[in-house]
Amino acid sequence: MPFGYASPEQIMRDKADYARKGIARGRSVVVLQYEDGILFVAPNPSRALHKISEIYDRIGFAAVGRYNEFEALRLGGIRYADINGYTYDRTDVTARGLANLYAQNLGQIFTESIKSMEVEVVVAEVGDTPEADAIYRLTFDGSVFDEHGTAAMGGQAEAVATRLKERYRDGMGLAEALETALTALTEPGGERPPAGQLEVAVLDRNRPHRKFLRLAGPRLERLLAEGAAASAAPAAETAEAAPGTGDSPATAPEGDIDTGSGA
Repeated sequence: MPFGYASPEQIMRDKADYARKGIARGRSVVVLQYEDGILFVAPNPSRALHKISEIYDRIGFAAVGRYNEFEALRLGGIRYADINGYTYDRTDVTARGLANLYAQNLGQIFTESIKSMEVEVVVAEVGDTPEADAIYRLTFDGSVFDEHGTAAMGGQAEAVATRLKERYRDGMGLAEALETALTALTEPGGERPPAGQLEVAVLDRNRPHRKFLRLAGPRLERLLAEGAAASAAPAAETAEAAPGTGDSPATAPEGDIDTGSGA
């Protein structure tokens, strides 16, 4: 046995562990459906290095991990979309086709290269109806997951995904969806990032032609305020309706008045 030999299984495990650790060091990104399309939210203090971008008319892209690596994937996806849209038809460019292309590239790099790419990617396409929306999440080894409703990646992705699913519901408005995403991204007891350190974008099915739109400035601040106000209202109603606040005495399970004597 030559010096330094490692089994193929061990090499693959080492590559996977290396990629997972690199991805977990970044901040999480959340993608979720809302009433009029698909929402992307990411804490990102940089104004120049985007985690969320447009790929084509109806297709958006979000990623976590090494910026230079997922930026190369993004540019490759744009070239693929432009060539196919020009050669055939713009409707032939789909998120599914783009996800297959990324899966092949990521899988080949993971298998053949010494170092795997430290990236996780979401490709989303907005349809004419919510049922036609598509969200695909791709991992560093080329695995593809067809997500329904929500997707979370990077950082503490499992905890973020759990909080997201607890609050998510179909048909949410934009402000409510944004509030849900920020709640999922914020650890319990933690402080939310200010509007200036958020990267937010939507694929809005009601927009003509290009559906991608970045949300920033006063519009984002207004949506954040609306979402916070809507979230605070049910909490206040619950506090007012809490048991034990009225004047009526407590009753035992049988219906008798509980005197508190312990008898």
